[in-house]
Amino acid sequence: MAFAEIPIIDFAPMLGMDQAAKRALAAELRFACTEIGFFYIRNHGIAQDLIDATFAECPRFFGLGAADKMAIHVRHSLNNSGYTPLLEENTDPTGKGDLHEAFDIAHELPETEPDREQVARYYGANQWLDEAILPGFRNTIENYYRAMHDLGRRLFSAFALALALPEDYFVPFADRPTAVMRIVAYPSQSGVIDPQQIGIGAHSDYECFTILAQETVPALQVRNQRGDWIDAPPIRGTFVINIGDQMARWTNDFFASTLHRAVNTSGRARYSIPFFLGSNHDTLITALPSCVSSDRPAKYPPVLAGDYVQSRFDATYAYRQEADTLPTP
Repeated sequence: MAFAEIPIIDFAPMLGMDQAAKRALAAELRFACTEIGFFYIRNHGIAQDLIDATFAECPRFFGLGAADKMAIHVRHSLNNSGYTPLLEENTDPTGKGDLHEAFDIAHELPETEPDREQVARYYGANQWLDEAILPGFRNTIENYYRAMHDLGRRLFSAFALALALPEDYFVPFADRPTAVMRIVAYPSQSGVIDPQQIGIGAHSDYECFTILAQETVPALQVRNQRGDWIDAPPIRGTFVINIGDQMARWTNDFFASTLHRAVNTSGRARYSIPFFLGSNHDTLITALPSCVSSDRPAKYPPVLAGDYVQSRFDATYAYRQEADTLPTP
């Protein structure tokens, strides 16, 4: 049946040791992931003060002059980190460009890691503004990024239980995950809205799952089985979680990677903070043992996780389609 709302799930059991409570949570997750692909979580363990502080950095960054932001344009990075201006990302192949600005950071390996140079396009150095330009910005963003990593590990454990796998099943596949965090600014649109040019066009996410923080301005919509767009408004104290294409492939489409979009007609700027968590770049994504059977054979050929995500970036970002502008690894 077509869903009409996004469920809210109490995530508290994953912060404790009650195995019966975890199994009950896993059953809720299983339903939400198979029937909808989206759900909210509350009691997730992330301090609201940290979330609020990170949102406070959004107008500070996006209010900077164009020269400061363009100095850290994503085309200067190997790992797609830095600033993306309006209309330079196009998530919907039929669209005319997405009406948002963004700043991204990725999982940066320490300089002491011996293979950092060899895997720079997945774990290379992020781009940052000089501290004098935006004091405190980097510290806040990095603190939030680390908190999302911790929450992501708990979510992987919960998904394992929902898939009838051991709770620690994903640990060896995601102990050095590709993970991108972004802050996003959506200007408000008015008048007649061109569906080919909205805040972010209809798309599914690339990685295993997304942890989205919304502030106060609504814009997120999720498409149900009838093709209707269902609102997913901000609810303070929650994150919106959605399944990405990697997890859909990994689960043989048992978990749904659902189309969604953002349309801001509020009359105010909208800020959101998505955290896209994948597996290790060298994980071979092939159907999980609990998701295949003689009646349900594997639907997709195996693919390396890093190669898959890079191919999606190549198709989405304008600068990645201009070979002469890409940095050399």
